[in-house]
Amino acid sequence: MEEAPNVKDQHTTTTGPDHAGSSASNSRNTGPGRLLIAVYAVFAISASARAGYQILTKFSEAPLAYLLSAFAAVVYVVATVSLARAGSTWFKVSVAAVLVELVGVLVVGALSLFDPVQFPHETVWSLFGRGYAFIPLLLPILGLVWLYRRRPGARAAA
Repeated sequence: MEEAPNVKDQHTTTTGPDHAGSSASNSRNTGPGRLLIAVYAVFAISASARAGYQILTKFSEAPLAYLLSAFAAVVYVVATVSLARAGSTWFKVSVAAVLVELVGVLVVGALSLFDPVQFPHETVWSLFGRGYAFIPLLLPILGLVWLYRRRPGARAAA
């Protein structure tokens, strides 16, 4: 008879607001989520290095493209950090970052296809990420699916 309250207490401690910062409450950085975070980290590092180099050495050649590369790098850094952190606030930041990434890939991809004069040099998101095997297009879709499956309260409703 006493086991039922203990089960309830265990559920409350792993998902309750008092333990939002504990690793037990963050199911986003376990299993396939670790791979997702690792891919975001690789893109954060590579986009940051690429944008930094481009801005420092050839900014005048394609300022819009290089500024968009820097923006993409910031988005990837925010997504990486927020996916790895626990709590509902970090979850919301993750969703926002991944949505911004998806919109960025779609908008920049379309613009670079229909107005190539504005993009004389490629960005991470040019042509929907063609230079990166279209991973920039696939990554936010996988990220949103993962976030939807790991949203706060998803297990409580199941």
